[in-house]
Amino acid sequence: MTTGERPDPDALLRAAAQEGRGRLKIFLGAAPGVGKTFEMLSEGAARRRDGVDVVVAVVETHGRVETEALVRGQEVLPRRAVPYEGRTLHEMDLDAVLARSPRLALVDELAHTNAPGSRHPKRYQDVEELLAAGIDVYTTVNIQHVESLNDVVASFTRVRVRETVPDRILEAAEIEVVDIPPDELIERLKAGKVYLPQEATRALSHFFSKSNLSALRELALRRAAQAVDAQMLDHVRSLGVGGTWAGGERLVVAVSEFPGADELVRAAKRAADALRAPWTALFIDTPRTAQFGEGQHRRLAQTMTLATQLGAAVATVPAPNVVEGIRGFLADARATQLVVGKSKRSRWFELRHGSVVDRLVRETPGVTVHVLPVEEAQAPRERVARRGAWGSPTGYLATLALVAAVTAAASALFHVLNLGNVALLYLLPVMAAASLYGLRTGLFAGLASSLAYNFFFLPPVGTLSVSNPENVVSIFVLLGVAIATSQLTARVRAQADLAAASARANATLAGFLHRLGGINDPAEAARVICEDIRRLFDVQVVLLAPAPGGGVAVQAATRADYSLQTMDMAAANWAFDTGNPAGKGSATLAASEWLFQPLKAGERTLAVLGLASESGGDPVRADRLPLLTGLIDQAALVLERLRLEAEIRDVDAVRTRDRLRAALLSSVSHDLRTPLTAVMAAAAELRRGGAADQQGELVATIEGEAARLNRFVANLLDMARVEAGALKLKVEAIDLSDAVTGAAHDARRALEGHAVRLDVPPDLPLVRADPQLLHHCLLNLLDNAGRYADPNTEIVVEGRHRHGSLRLAVLDRGPGLPPGREAEVFETFRRLEGSDRAIHGTGLGLAIVKAFAESMGMSVEASNRTDERGAAFTLIFPHALIVRDGGGGL
Repeated sequence: MTTGERPDPDALLRAAAQEGRGRLKIFLGAAPGVGKTFEMLSEGAARRRDGVDVVVAVVETHGRVETEALVRGQEVLPRRAVPYEGRTLHEMDLDAVLARSPRLALVDELAHTNAPGSRHPKRYQDVEELLAAGIDVYTTVNIQHVESLNDVVASFTRVRVRETVPDRILEAAEIEVVDIPPDELIERLKAGKVYLPQEATRALSHFFSKSNLSALRELALRRAAQAVDAQMLDHVRSLGVGGTWAGGERLVVAVSEFPGADELVRAAKRAADALRAPWTALFIDTPRTAQFGEGQHRRLAQTMTLATQLGAAVATVPAPNVVEGIRGFLADARATQLVVGKSKRSRWFELRHGSVVDRLVRETPGVTVHVLPVEEAQAPRERVARRGAWGSPTGYLATLALVAAVTAAASALFHVLNLGNVALLYLLPVMAAASLYGLRTGLFAGLASSLAYNFFFLPPVGTLSVSNPENVVSIFVLLGVAIATSQLTARVRAQADLAAASARANATLAGFLHRLGGINDPAEAARVICEDIRRLFDVQVVLLAPAPGGGVAVQAATRADYSLQTMDMAAANWAFDTGNPAGKGSATLAASEWLFQPLKAGERTLAVLGLASESGGDPVRADRLPLLTGLIDQAALVLERLRLEAEIRDVDAVRTRDRLRAALLSSVSHDLRTPLTAVMAAAAELRRGGAADQQGELVATIEGEAARLNRFVANLLDMARVEAGALKLKVEAIDLSDAVTGAAHDARRALEGHAVRLDVPPDLPLVRADPQLLHHCLLNLLDNAGRYADPNTEIVVEGRHRHGSLRLAVLDRGPGLPPGREAEVFETFRRLEGSDRAIHGTGLGLAIVKAFAESMGMSVEASNRTDERGAAFTLIFPHALIVRDGGGGL
């Protein structure tokens, strides 16, 4: 397989991305009433008769009898009611379609805007979700709703449509144009088949004029043809098939740094308009580009800007020479038309360098080449003093040294070498000089080698005269071989330099993305973006992000003393609002000192990057614009990732808050009602004057349930303090034996019916902790054990000091914890078997234990006992919290 026949990796990736997705078919019409919905329903009914599972997700019949007749007999999913400003709107029920999961869904009016509160603001986004779920979709849209044609349609209809669909939706879809002649559509309108009679009269005098309908019809047919052409090119690229595949015209204009290039761009624009063809302005970045002066870079940038303003795509392609670069781009773009300029050259110049135009005509079969004369005399040719253009003194000295070394070696070996072998030795300095120092130095090496060969080895030795005519031929052969070798070596070096430059650009992009890939803070990402672009382009850089009050504000800058004037901020806001470049060197607000480039992800503009040159010139040279564009695309992807991560965190926070709210309401309703019921019953019994022997028991019930309520409220307050970050520690040395004894005493009511064994050796070292928080931890652990341990079983509190840490465990005898889910018991409001969340309780106790323990530098773990059935909850004091002297000193 040749290089030209190799499948395009990007096309293969795009094809692979479609695997598993549904297929989209768009019924495209020039105007309302052409029969898009009717055609969609007809094809849906035909597919249904063929056995395909088809549902009507949403359809707008607009009261048309023929359309309503097609809907009958098909499965129509109910719409979702959405209350809005006192009325009810009905939208497509996206979740119902996904749950139904048909093979084909019919979705009318692709450009529709959904009601506020819907999952997606636009219906085409609903369709994208259906496609991602593997559901095929048939849909309808009018040409005036296509985003790229919105301004064009408004220019002659005087009606600007607010609901638009991105062009990328059409580019990924199969398009069927539903077309009827304008006269027939006007007759349908007059007959009341499109609008009501009073509305039809007004429409005929405005939007539905014959001229408007004819123009809309042409736009629809042309846009469909463009989409088909793009899909055809993508398909042949994925197959690696050569040829232009000229289903439609595709024009390329080759531009250069010469003053007449703007004439070529304007001529190409006129030709593209006449052909109704897409066109591209192409610049070939050869090794000669590195020798451009500031004026040449400026003219090239102006030419590319002009092409952009006139609607062209622009491309910069690196290549060893102009012909190879243009030929390769034409083959890749499947271009059919080429516009090039030909300036006046002397015969001697063409004999030495050849004619680019002649080579292009010979080497681009199947492409029509338009040659336009270009007058270079419009501006004086810029002569740039180029450092090293004729080689460096070091190169010439090194070449002479190499020739001298070869001469010395040949002299030493002359008794075993003949003249032919000596001549071959002199090729070594020629090749070395050409590869290391360039073509001119290589030619100098060839001349020096010929002279040295003649002077030192050809008789008469010591003179430049040659006695034998055969040796004259040897000299000229050596010189010719030296020149040819120098040119070939210099060409290889130029190609190596080009490959190295491409590798540097790729490495720059990879390194830039690598540095940004590990950043999770948007402010830090903005700073890195600015710093890297400043380092690569030697310019001032600012990054502006959306401000809360509207507009944009500076998020990061490379210099603290940056200056953005009113004009600069206007350009920045315009770039953010429109998604197009603005400022210096662009087509909008060019008086600004800054060039602002939007950072876009899809249709969304995330931020604006501003660049300004210290010298006041253009911030970025034309030959470096592709690198800047690549960096901006990578930066936009990173910012989009950070934005999506923030949205996911916000969604998770909302879900967590909703879950906590529901759990809290459930807990409050249960855990307040139970003790209140007991208190009220005891109080009522006392009011009735119960027996004297029962009064003590009733009072104890009231006290116990009141204590339970108090503990419940304390847990709520403690959790609120934890989540608000309001804990204030008062750390002191604590004797764990005393702490455990006090907690067991205060939890005695919760431990009723259980024997409690305190196995905490008195010789354990003191620990550093907050006494009150530690007391809360122990109370909650004991309360949890008493609540869930089997009746009449023993609860053990044991302390052990081993392996540098101190462990304090509460052990019960009960069902234990579900294996593998032990850590879940510490989640807020989480109830599962074997914890205080199972029978009753707020689900806060163990979460508070974990939060308090971690705030004091401790950890807590839950596990099942290994010696017998039951659960174990352990507080772990690390080495840093243990007081060694046992005297309580800190």
